Amino acid sequence: MPETHGTPLGEVYKCLDALIGFAHSHLDLDPRDIDITRNRILGLFSLDSYTPTNIESVDADIDKLLSEFRKSAVASGLFPADEGPIYDDVIMGLLTANPSAVQDKFSSIEHEDTGMAAMDWLYRYCVDNTYVKKSTLDKNPRFNSHGLVITINLAKPEFKNMKKAAAGNSLSGGYPQCTICHENEGFSNRNKRTLRTIPLTLGHEAWFWQYSPYGYFHQHGICVNERHEPMHVDRSTFEHLLDFVDQFPKYFLGCNAALPRIGGSVLAHDHYQGGGEMLPMHKAKAWATYSFIGHPETTVEILDWPGTAVRVVSRRRRDIIEASDAIRKAWIGYDNPDLCINSTDAEGKRQSALSPSAIITERGYEMSLIFRNNAVNKDFPEGIFHAHSEFWPIKQEPIGLIEAQGLFILPGRLIDQLQHIKLALIKGEPLPRTESEFTLEWSELNELLRGSRDPKAIQEAVQEELGSICERILSNTAVFKSKETTSEFLTKIGFRPKK
Repeated sequence: MPETHGTPLGEVYKCLDALIGFAHSHLDLDPRDIDITRNRILGLFSLDSYTPTNIESVDADIDKLLSEFRKSAVASGLFPADEGPIYDDVIMGLLTANPSAVQDKFSSIEHEDTGMAAMDWLYRYCVDNTYVKKSTLDKNPRFNSHGLVITINLAKPEFKNMKKAAAGNSLSGGYPQCTICHENEGFSNRNKRTLRTIPLTLGHEAWFWQYSPYGYFHQHGICVNERHEPMHVDRSTFEHLLDFVDQFPKYFLGCNAALPRIGGSVLAHDHYQGGGEMLPMHKAKAWATYSFIGHPETTVEILDWPGTAVRVVSRRRRDIIEASDAIRKAWIGYDNPDLCINSTDAEGKRQSALSPSAIITERGYEMSLIFRNNAVNKDFPEGIFHAHSEFWPIKQEPIGLIEAQGLFILPGRLIDQLQHIKLALIKGEPLPRTESEFTLEWSELNELLRGSRDPKAIQEAVQEELGSICERILSNTAVFKSKETTSEFLTKIGFRPKK
């Protein structure tokens, strides 16, 4: 095949030079490594020659560059179109700096500036090397309603129960042991060639941080224990969360309750979640405030929030840990059959847990504690404190840390389903048979609209309805259905109402 410009292979060379230029300007590709990097990419396709094109792409869009490369490569017969995403990952993996170089750059920025400056750099790097799929994430619908943030995730598969979620995050082989083990860094069988992590120390233990490729909010990442050990929430958890926010004070960090059916799908490996966005619950007002006996600088607040949650506030780390652990110990042993709250099941397995989340504000440290219980019965086989079945057309998946804090991630199928419903409302037609499960939503939308067929009013009503249902789902997860009951719980374990 001729190797001159204007031919399919000539276009491949142009695209390759553009990608190399992008890696030099955005991914710290050392000029000394340009030739060997180019040759490695040529070797992927058994190309034994190359013609320079002098193409530069300092400010180019990486998604566009990859799209143009795929197009030219397919035209040249280098690979079939359906293998394009795989080769994106392969090529970007070769253009991405080795983990040691990424970690050295992170440490250098942290030392010369701040931990947050280093995190900002790492996030931009992970966007530029395409591990974080920001262009895809930006397409997700997102709006505010009922004091919550509602998103529809077009990329995330829907897992309607924890068994399916766990299956979606498990591995059939023994290496890596799970989907978040450090050994996934660069692992080709899971298209993780561009994954880069940075080491952290929490509670004198080795952990590491990585960004989520399909994050739910700004700079969403996970903090993972180097050791593959089961998730747990105990006194050390509070210490770890505070260690993290001390290092990165503009982030929050929290974790799911370490029990099935009430959040996390990867329970086999200890990890936390966090990032650079204040979630709605972080901004919730206090319904009532309490003092912590013996710790005059500490306040505990019952949150004005649909779920059952309290917030411990203090400038003293030790006080935060003491108060949080006192509440944890009391809650995991709490029984109230009248409220369907049993701390253990018939086999003696624990059913109650806390889901904590730490941030730093102008008031000092704030540790939010969400009360969770994963009990089931014949009326609620998916969970007594789970989204009730009338809301399953909107959301059936378990409510984890992020949604419990007010950022709902709804399934992508809703885009088409809600569009069918909106068109029927505009035309004055009955609920489409294909969407017959949405009878509750249909009835409530008609009540909101009162006969209006205005498309703008219908769109606003749909957002209002989604926010209302998500708020009610949070109320389903509340273990105490009144703030007064939460108050009784706190006073029984030694907290005193502030006047």
